[in-house]
Parts: sequence; structure tokens; C-alpha cells
Amino acid sequence: MLPIARILARWFATGGKNFHDHHSMTIRPGPRNAITDVAGLRVGQAQDDRIKTGVSVLLGDRPFTAGVHVMGGAPGTRETDLLAPDKLVEEVDALVLSGGSAFGLDAASGVADGLRAMGRGFAVGDQRVPIVPGAILFDLLNGGDKNWTDNPYKALGQAALAAASQDVALGSHGAGTGATTANLKGGLGTASLVLPSGHTVGALVAVNALGSVVMGEGPEFWAAPWELDAEFGGCGAGTPDLWPATKLGQHESTTIAIVATDAALTQAQATRMAIAAHDGFARAIVPAHTPMDGDLVFAAATGARPVAGAADLLALGHAGAITMARAIARAIHAATAAPGDTLPTWQARFGK
Repeated sequence: MLPIARILARWFATGGKNFHDHHSMTIRPGPRNAITDVAGLRVGQAQDDRIKTGVSVLLGDRPFTAGVHVMGGAPGTRETDLLAPDKLVEEVDALVLSGGSAFGLDAASGVADGLRAMGRGFAVGDQRVPIVPGAILFDLLNGGDKNWTDNPYKALGQAALAAASQDVALGSHGAGTGATTANLKGGLGTASLVLPSGHTVGALVAVNALGSVVMGEGPEFWAAPWELDAEFGGCGAGTPDLWPATKLGQHESTTIAIVATDAALTQAQATRMAIAAHDGFARAIVPAHTPMDGDLVFAAATGARPVAGAADLLALGHAGAITMARAIARAIHAATAAPGDTLPTWQARFGK
């Protein structure tokens, strides 16, 4: 195990106390190293490779508690206000990440229609109203054919919902299909951790950042200190660039993500977890949370495992940030080339 993992394991095991003791425990990814290691969650994805865009959906076997936090200056969202702790609805049926800028918000409508057909949703009299918050990223200038006349995102949302499973394809899939970063093709990433407490934390992220995910000219990832088992190339740490490349003039940014756990969290606690997970953005993307990014993190909590107290909550938030950073690097590491791409993939530039 890497030294950082050993240190974190000791820290988690003691609730942050006795940081330098010699207690030896391990933290590890779940069996899939994916957000679906959180029992009861599935991911569905659909994309249109001609348009270079797609949709990713997180679906629960049953409704789950959700929170959200936005730190980017240019977000595009649906139904995020209702996730505030003082609002009536406490659980959601699904969360949607989509390409397409404002057009992509229609993906959540397709998911809602599909859930209604399943008989799912918030009960209002004899009606069911699926609660489906969503967020979008801008991928309209990525080399794809955007000359469609009918908005394709509702159908993509329905297709993603229908494809929901425990398997999560990384790289150029779902909402990450047409994503880009400052100097490399973006993508869809996921990762997980199983903590000594028994809780599982997972992340799902579509990386379309204004900034860079690699140090300088690469190949090293900013997230290198948090890597487990060479999951994104084992390149080690490079030399930081204090002013890395950006795609500032293109206005086609935003990283959108979900952090999930099997812990029993309130909406307020889920929101705090989403806030903590933003640290993963800052560890893996430089710069992050800019005025031109719509950076957003949803949090999902299935409630299967009780939380013992403040130490568990702290560990869950910290694990969310670690998992998010790893998922971001994995997204770029797994991206694949396609005709018309405007940027090279990490594999094309650095892969062996």
C-alpha cells in the first residue's frame, strides 16, 4: 500500500486523533472501484458519438437522501433548490449529469418520464412525481455535429436510465463523451473507498474543466498523491506549474459530480459531504472553481449504515474529497480518441 494510504488509514481509524500512532489498518477501493460499490446504487449511461455528447444517471433501488453544493461561477442546474435542508422533499429518485449546456437539462425530463412509467416518484394524492435533480456541462464546441433540430437529450436521458447497472464505463462515455480540459480530452470518471468504519464512499464525475488535470505538460496528474493501485497510470508526482494552461477563451467548461455513501445522513450532513468533496476538484484540477466553470457536487446517501458521530462525518467528507480527486484523474486517463476530436487523449500523448 502507498504511504499516503497507510497514513489515511491510521487517521480514519482514530477519528483524526493520534495521527502519528503506529496502528496499522488499510483503506481500499471497493470491488469495482466505482460509485456502484455503494450498495443499492446503479449508473446508466448513453451517448451520441456523432454529436459528441451524452448523459450519466445515478439511480437508487429506492429514493435516497441528497444534497448539493455549487462552487463554480457558471452553473446549469435543475431542481437543486429543493435539496436545501429546509425544503419539503428529503429524498430523490435519481441524479443526472449531462452534456449539452442548457439543452442538456432536458435529459432529466427523460429520466423523470422513465421513472414515472416505473411507478416511482414523490406521492401526491394518486400521482407520483419523480424527483430528478440534474446538472449540465458545456460541450457544444468540441468538434461534434450540433446541427440537430430536435433536442436529443430527453431521449438520451431515457436511454441512460434504461441502461442502469452496477458497471460504470470510464472515459469517453455518458456525460463525459464530449468533455475537454485545457490541454487534453476530458471524460467520465469514478472511484470508491471502503473505510475502516465499514462505510463505503464513491464518486462519479464528468470532467470538462477550464483548467488542467496534469502538471505542466504532463503526464503526471495533480491527483497523484491520492492514487491507489496505479489506477491512473502510476506516474508519480511532477513539478507543479504555478500558472497552468486553461481554455479561458473558449467558455466551454464545468466539472459536475456526485459523491455517494451508504451512511445514514440528513440532508444537511449530505450537503456538508458535497462541500468537502469539492476539495477533490481543487486537488485534481488547476485552477478549479473559476468564474467560467459551473463546478457542482451532488451528494447521495442511501442510509444503510448508521453514523457513530462527528469522527465518522469528518472521515466521510475527507474520503469524499480523496475519492473525487481519484475519479477525476481516472476520467482523463481512460478517455479514448474519436474522429473530429479537438484535443488529444492522455493515452495518445503519454500511454505506453
